[in-house]
Amino acid sequence: MAFDNILVVCVGNICRSPIAAALLMKQYPQKHIDSAGLSAVIGNPVDLNSQEVMTPYDIDMSAHIAKQIDEELVITADLILTMSTSQTKWIESRWPHCRGKTFRVGHWIDRDIVDPYQHDKSVFETVKKDIVESLEQWDDKIA
Repeated sequence: MAFDNILVVCVGNICRSPIAAALLMKQYPQKHIDSAGLSAVIGNPVDLNSQEVMTPYDIDMSAHIAKQIDEELVITADLILTMSTSQTKWIESRWPHCRGKTFRVGHWIDRDIVDPYQHDKSVFETVKKDIVESLEQWDDKIA
C-alpha cells in the first residue's frame, strides 16, 4: 500500500500536527500531506513556539491555518497519524472505515506525543524531538 495522501491529526491543529506535517512535507515533497484538529482552533495560525522550534529545519509554517478534521479528509487519506491512542480511538469510533489506516505517529516506539499548548518553549522542543524520532520509524513504510 502506498501512502501518498497522509493526514496528521492533533487536538487544535496549531502545535503538534503542523510540526509533523511540515517535517513530512519537507521529506516527501511528492506526497500530499495535510493536517487537522479533532477540535481545531479553526482559522488560527500555527502556535509561535511551534514555528520557532522549526527554525533549525528552515521550515516556515506561517501560511498554516488550523482546520477541523472531517469525513472528506479521512476518506482521502491513505494514512492518518495521530498524537495519542485516544485520538486514534476517537477517529475510529467516528469513522469505523478508518480502522487499519489510523495510527499514532509514535506507534512503532509506543509513544504518545504530549500536548505542548500553553507551555513554554522547552516543552515544544521536547515535542519536536519526539515527533522527529517517531517519524523516523515510519520512513521505510512511507518511502
